[in-house]
Amino acid sequence: MGLTKTEMFTDAQNELASILKALGHPARIAILQHIIRQQACICNDLVDELGLAQATISQHLKELKSIGIIKGNIEGTSVCYCIDEKVWSKIKSDLNIFFTDHVTFEKCC
Repeated sequence: MGLTKTEMFTDAQNELASILKALGHPARIAILQHIIRQQACICNDLVDELGLAQATISQHLKELKSIGIIKGNIEGTSVCYCIDEKVWSKIKSDLNIFFTDHVTFEKCC
């Protein structure tokens, strides 16, 4: 199977695909929901909360951080994460635009 040809697509299409890929794992959704429920930055309590190994959580946090949806600060030996509100708003807007495209079919298979 060949490489994907992302250059064939618009920047907006590539960006939305990256966002959806990063959000495409239930552990990442759970991480985001936990951070949102806390309404604050979280520091090292995801292992107990989600029941996943630290290495697994670290990998998921890395994926979320790669699209900018979370940001983190290193404080001594702990790392604190929170939602980047600007990125969160942009993702919400991008998804709203995507899902509000009108879809009607006069004739369908």
